Amino acid sequence: MSIEGVAGARATRGGQGPLAVTACDIIDALRRCAVTIARHEVLLDRLDAALGDGDHGANMVVGLDAAVRTVDASQAYRGATDIGELLQLVGHTLVASVGGASGPLYGTAFIEAGFALAGVTSLDLPGIADAFEIGTAALARRGRCTLGDKTILDSLEPAARALRVAASDHRPLGHALGDAAVAARAGMIATTPLIARRGLALRLGERSRGHQDPGATSCFLLVRAISAQADRGGRRV
Repeated sequence: MSIEGVAGARATRGGQGPLAVTACDIIDALRRCAVTIARHEVLLDRLDAALGDGDHGANMVVGLDAAVRTVDASQAYRGATDIGELLQLVGHTLVASVGGASGPLYGTAFIEAGFALAGVTSLDLPGIADAFEIGTAALARRGRCTLGDKTILDSLEPAARALRVAASDHRPLGHALGDAAVAARAGMIATTPLIARRGLALRLGERSRGHQDPGATSCFLLVRAISAQADRGGRRV
């Protein structure tokens, strides 16, 4: 859906009972993301050592910690209600604090989704699917990448697509987030046999084959963290 489409849907998207996600829920998810990435810092750095500078995990830890601190320090978000403003704040913090290409890519996804959701105070599943799709498109534009280029997009796009399918099928929110995590994991695994077509790994050519992409891996971990506390009927990813 376009930015204009999201704006036009605000009147019907907000405040739809227990299935609505609020800014406070997003802040809780951000904290879970920070904890999850910190736990997998060594793994992400090891994956990145084979394809890049070996610091993707460390950079992501710094960026997410900065995002959590920024949200905590901002008086405006002590009683946050505007999801769009919150996502923009997180995005700008990631751009400023995450080293390498990951900061601009992740940051742009958050910022563009935030622009589209300005003034929105709650999201149902179709609204969440819209936000993921807008963020995915923004990341693809910023990185000039497509599915199969061995990048973050290889996990993010399948997750966004799974959310749209779940929304169309009127699945419960928790199940939809679980579907997104499963799709992101499949996309992550699928990067291993690929030859990198973007980023530092591009210089390796055929030698990039056989290595799982660190950006796709961090993206899967983020999507899984977002879905971790949702009711998915016991489904594990």
